Amino acid sequence: MMDVNESVVSDFILVNLFGRSGSYQLLFSLVAAMFIMGLLGNAILLFLIHVDPRLHTPMYFLLSQLSLFDVGFPLVTIPKMASDFLQGESSISFGGCAAQIFFLTMMGVAEGVLLALMSYDRYVAVCHPLQYPVLMRRQVCLLMVGSSWLAGVLNACIQTSITLHFPYCAFRVVDHFFCEVPVLLKLSCADTSAYELALSTSGVLILLLPLSLIATSYGHVLKAALCTRSEEARNKAFATCSSHITVVGLFYGAAVFMYMVPGAYHSPHQENMVSLFYGLITPTLNPFIYSLRNREVRMALVKVLSRAGLKPNW
Repeated sequence: MMDVNESVVSDFILVNLFGRSGSYQLLFSLVAAMFIMGLLGNAILLFLIHVDPRLHTPMYFLLSQLSLFDVGFPLVTIPKMASDFLQGESSISFGGCAAQIFFLTMMGVAEGVLLALMSYDRYVAVCHPLQYPVLMRRQVCLLMVGSSWLAGVLNACIQTSITLHFPYCAFRVVDHFFCEVPVLLKLSCADTSAYELALSTSGVLILLLPLSLIATSYGHVLKAALCTRSEEARNKAFATCSSHITVVGLFYGAAVFMYMVPGAYHSPHQENMVSLFYGLITPTLNPFIYSLRNREVRMALVKVLSRAGLKPNW
């Protein structure tokens, strides 16, 4: 019993992502560059939404919350990974591992719920434009955002407490560059098969329910856009919705692989690549997807640059 108790408070050893590649310095530079680009892109998008009155709409209010998640995701994992690489260390405390699991599961579920609610916003805007100011009034938007955060916190509390309740009494090398539930469960010296099955089942529900709302919303949007006679309205609907659908595909594609496919079918290399994709690449791409496809964001950026004395030619 004493061995178990001692192991519970011991540090975990993380396998650094850069140690897997011969060209580790190049990979480190690419990850660092993407990390900085992602932070700058999301920070600029948040700034534009805050300062430009034309972006004070429900859609951009929800988008600002998405940018907050996209700032948080990389901050939980990338600085620790980079610090370990530069200092030649690879350990993480039990508390640090718990913090990573909590914040990642919280933001993951919250972002999934938020993406579903953003699809409802586009459905109302395209299919019920006259009722949009009422159906998407400020109180409703705040309720949407609060619901996404609440769902994330509840999920994080449950998953973190159950995952770290198992004894980790022998091999403590996490074959991953951060603490993630499916990977950590492989290190437990107790039988976790029932919990892994419950995790996969809950993952199906957590992912499929928002995906169902997204598919239903965009089914109605597509139908309404195809039936409209105004080419300008049709193009605007496709432009805004295609950005969101792209983001949904990037986020849910990685989440489905990680949490709906049983852990026995994952190789460590696949898990690292998928985690890097949704933990860094997707948050980096999101602000560029929205800014390049949405005219309002581009105009807000031009306005800010013009005030600063810069006149872009695009």
